[in-house]
Amino acid sequence: MNANHLIVVGIDGSDGARRALDWAAQEAATRGGTLRVVTAWRWDSGTVVSPVEERQRANKLLDQELAASTARHGAALPVVGEVHEGRAADVLTLAARSADLLVLGSHGHSRLHHTVLGSVSEECIRKATCPVVVIPVPAPATPAPAGAVAVG
Repeated sequence: MNANHLIVVGIDGSDGARRALDWAAQEAATRGGTLRVVTAWRWDSGTVVSPVEERQRANKLLDQELAASTARHGAALPVVGEVHEGRAADVLTLAARSADLLVLGSHGHSRLHHTVLGSVSEECIRKATCPVVVIPVPAPATPAPAGAVAVG
């Protein structure tokens, strides 16, 4: 792939989004592409802060995640950060309309949480015009059975 390869990744401050950002940064570096890091914010999401404060919070989150990603991966990768007002799935699929790939992190919520609140990842998969990668939550470590002996 060429230098025009564009990967969009959605972030929200969660561990899942951080894993998605790391995976997307590595993928963009491998393919010689550009990374567009996008966060969405909404004032009507039940917060008691003003729209200005909510936008500032989203910008601060983006700045922190970009700085942490640069510390982990270096600054050689072309990265663009964007903050947009709107529903996360709408913002992300719109940002990815000209992308080669949209990357999202899974939150690993329970089935009940998914049924009640829906899933941004699932909605993005339905709406996106490009391939979507969802980075899963790591499987919990299973303890060794009682009496098991480590070999090594």
